[in-house]
Amino acid sequence: MRVRNKPWAKPYIEEHPNLIVTDPVPLKGNWQSRFSAVQPLHVEIGTGKGQFIVEMARLHPEINFLGIEIQTSVIAIALKKVVESELPNIQLILSDGADVDTFFDPNEIDEIYLNFSDPWPKTKHEKRRLTSAGFLKNYQDVLKPDGLLQFKTDNRGLFEYSLVSLNNFGMIFQGVWLDLHQANDEVEDVQTEYEQKFSALGPIYQVIAKFNQA
Repeated sequence: MRVRNKPWAKPYIEEHPNLIVTDPVPLKGNWQSRFSAVQPLHVEIGTGKGQFIVEMARLHPEINFLGIEIQTSVIAIALKKVVESELPNIQLILSDGADVDTFFDPNEIDEIYLNFSDPWPKTKHEKRRLTSAGFLKNYQDVLKPDGLLQFKTDNRGLFEYSLVSLNNFGMIFQGVWLDLHQANDEVEDVQTEYEQKFSALGPIYQVIAKFNQA
């Protein structure tokens, strides 16, 4: 999806270095220094316009949240939400989520969220899917031994691919939902902007899994 350039985005980001990081590598192993308290660290890869992670930070003050987004014009919108929220437990990173292993130490993250990632439907683009084996290896490197991976999508093809990919990687499923919004059990469902807009068109799929440390 092409994103219209926002001339105000870059200057706005530069005005808020206390809330957004544009060079994450030097903070490897020291992300807690960006927060007012040392708490479990949850990371959303592909945070988009920020609705999900800001609301999660509001609901869970006992957790520190990091949102990673590669598109400057998009993360600037998320940054506005973060500024307005005045929450002490949320930070943003302007960078490529594919590089998480380069700016997080092993065992530094407690949980990773993948929300409505690009499905990259062509077979030749499989390695770009955020649930392909290469990405899973990176997540495993930075997650704590019992850390969770939460994946949510409305794309059935990507969901089916992801179930197979996670299974082949030896991951342990904690829960699988074929229609999250109709789930009878109590599942926390903080929605992204995309989810609110398109969930009426079909089911939302979710899987929560962890890596097998055996």
